[in-house]
Amino acid sequence: MKRSHISSPRSYSRPAISVFFVFLLFLLGLTLTSRKPSDSTPHRSLIGKSTIPRFAYLITGTKGDVKRVKRLLRVIHHPRNYYLLHLDLEASDEERLDIAKYVRSEKKKFENVMVMGLADLVIEKGPTSLASTLHGVAILLKKANDWDWFINLSSSDYPLMPQDDILHIFSYLPRYLNFIEHTSELGWKENQRARPIIIDPGFYHLKKSNVFWAKERRSLPASFKLFMGSTSLALTRPFLEFCIWGWDNLPRTLLMYYTNFLLSSEGYFQTVVCNNKDFQNTTVNHDLHYVHWDPLLQQRALNLTVEDFHDMVQSGAPFAREFQEDAIILDKIDTELLGQTDGGLGLKTSEVVKQTVSWKRLEKLMVRLLDHENFRAKQCK
Repeated sequence: MKRSHISSPRSYSRPAISVFFVFLLFLLGLTLTSRKPSDSTPHRSLIGKSTIPRFAYLITGTKGDVKRVKRLLRVIHHPRNYYLLHLDLEASDEERLDIAKYVRSEKKKFENVMVMGLADLVIEKGPTSLASTLHGVAILLKKANDWDWFINLSSSDYPLMPQDDILHIFSYLPRYLNFIEHTSELGWKENQRARPIIIDPGFYHLKKSNVFWAKERRSLPASFKLFMGSTSLALTRPFLEFCIWGWDNLPRTLLMYYTNFLLSSEGYFQTVVCNNKDFQNTTVNHDLHYVHWDPLLQQRALNLTVEDFHDMVQSGAPFAREFQEDAIILDKIDTELLGQTDGGLGLKTSEVVKQTVSWKRLEKLMVRLLDHENFRAKQCK
């Protein structure tokens, strides 16, 4: 894959560089005194890098998601980033070919976009979902060697601000911060997640089916502590190199443990990062998503309504979930938040970061997350 190298300076206006960044640096001086990855571990040197980061996105979908994947790619595309698209094995070969042709047809604009040709069978409740994510990470580590954060999005996710604004704010953050929701207070999940033993048929069959439940149950592990959280992640390259290359045995040990774990994608990365002394203090306890919960059904609403728009915007989160295909609110997001006037079909052609007013919302969120008392209190415990 051909990579574009950006040498143009950022087009930041002086008013945009507010006192917030002085304040942010002060906060970081207080809060980010944690132990970073040791010099003995293989991680990249940041010397000489541009202060503007790069993101590596994994966008996933299944049968019938071609239209949604295309729309999501269009609105989050930026020449600085890398994108890997994956339709799981339930999608037809025609759908995967459609995605590949679409990317090739816009080769000049999408030269930083890859399509996973060898599809994984993904069963949401089983570890095949985690295996597919790790597969995508491995490809991005091999094919794109200069990104800073990995972000996974499903076809039901959508951005709430332009990429320029996210890049702008993240350019002021240390490259070792991992945005990952996590808690060791398992509550009801102890009996419904940690103790059951399941078998994922996706490892053995070519058709989707429900996971198999074993009659036996297991006790909680003694050699490591379990953590759980959201499946949405924004993880650093050094941490993911640790997970994939595993110069410590912890990632492999936990991978074997989570092979028979219900919804392992809600716990694997959380447990790895919180049980390793080099990464456990690099966590920001937030998944960068706004999620709407139905107070009556106690579950995520699949289609956010216009009435939720204000709360969603004020959250400061750069992404939201879960949206149904062609939900009316997506058009509202396109026009009012993303600056798209053609139904979200516009493509960014500039390689210069030009932020809009949306960065101020993300600024407020970061100040709150990195507040000294808030930051430390919500780390791995």
